[in-house]
Amino acid sequence: MADNNEQYPVQKTEAEWQAELSPEAFRVLRKHGTERAFSSPLDKTYEPGTYYCAGCDQKLFDAETKFNSRTGWPSFYDPLQGAVGTTSDRTLFMVRTEVHCSNCGGHLGHVFPDGPKPTGQRYCMNGVSLRFEPASGS
Repeated sequence: MADNNEQYPVQKTEAEWQAELSPEAFRVLRKHGTERAFSSPLDKTYEPGTYYCAGCDQKLFDAETKFNSRTGWPSFYDPLQGAVGTTSDRTLFMVRTEVHCSNCGGHLGHVFPDGPKPTGQRYCMNGVSLRFEPASGS
């Protein structure tokens, strides 16, 4: 998992992350947790705008790539160029591809090969890991 803080441009101590993030955001972003399905208001947000990392404010996804996966988590078919990284997650007795912020290493969710065209990918993100900013004039 993406725990080695030294490989990311944004580096903070565990105490600094705890002071800056809500308990739920800390559990998900820094401890690789998962929020409860259908608990995030961002799951039903479909207006134009940009999704940012809740940990470091890096731009991650354009709202144009968001789709309703009916899984209970905000889902996208393509991240912004260079915004995320992936690692192999072998927890829960399976192999999944974990998605993390390329700027701070925060755990965002997982990517699965069952998304819509044009990529066929489903970036299934924890809403608590994201911050949404509507487009100007929205």
